[in-house]
Amino acid sequence: MYVTDIRTSLSFWCGLIGFSVLYDRPEEGFAYLNLDGAHVMLEQRTETDRTWETAPFSYPLGRGINLQIKVPDTEPILFRLAEAGIPLFMNLEEKWYRADNVELGQKQFLVMDPDGYLLRLIVDLGERGIIDNGK
Repeated sequence: MYVTDIRTSLSFWCGLIGFSVLYDRPEEGFAYLNLDGAHVMLEQRTETDRTWETAPFSYPLGRGINLQIKVPDTEPILFRLAEAGIPLFMNLEEKWYRADNVELGQKQFLVMDPDGYLLRLIVDLGERGIIDNGK
């Protein structure tokens, strides 16, 4: 994902969300990140580099998508975001989604990164039979 400032993005993704840098190329403004098996590549955009942009580069980036990232626990992340004064896009909730004949549950919240990418951080709650609410 293109970012406007790699240092700002690394502070957010690593310092607040909890990713670690697997490897980077600082001279290119590139970092490859991991959080419990979720991998993300960040690259600082420059006017002179070869780009794979499909539309004009304007904030918020990544419009129309949200990146679901499974984490072991939301509480430490929520604490760090609150301490940093980062507002949530959507507060923590428990949500169950139908998948064929079962429901898959997750605790989830959404937050925007410094470039406007929307992250949906989730804790897996497992599955259950479908609950009939009279619908």
